[in-house]
Amino acid sequence: MSDTYIARPKPRPEEAFKDPAVNRDFIGRLVREFYRRVRSDARLGPIFAGEIKDNWEPHLEKMTDFWCAVILKDGSYHGRPVPAHLRLKTVVEADFDIWLGLFRQTVGDLCTPAVAAVFIERAERIAKSLKLAMFFRLPAALGPDAARARTRDDA
Repeated sequence: MSDTYIARPKPRPEEAFKDPAVNRDFIGRLVREFYRRVRSDARLGPIFAGEIKDNWEPHLEKMTDFWCAVILKDGSYHGRPVPAHLRLKTVVEADFDIWLGLFRQTVGDLCTPAVAAVFIERAERIAKSLKLAMFFRLPAALGPDAARARTRDDA
């Protein structure tokens, strides 16, 4: 093995999205409409109701902060989304497809196509990241028996 170090350029930080129509008030309306739809969804509604109960306003404000940080890069969100989602034992991977579908519909209804594309691209990255954190496990992480069983199955 070589001691050669290959320097890679650091990726540039993502810049704030600039559109005069996209500000905290707009994002707050988008978040509220999205979660109105989530609450009405047969699958997602009960999951959220079980966690949030009747305490929606703090969650909506936190999600507004989150999306302002994602889109406007304003630093308003200080939470940790992965640990919060890891606690959700009733969520399955397919729930993210429902979440993304509702999100796409909401931004499609409230945003211009260019603005919707930015929100959707970021939502897809977020969903992918959360799905990996919640559901992806290397066979070795499951223990030596699982790794051996997979090796036998692959043969």
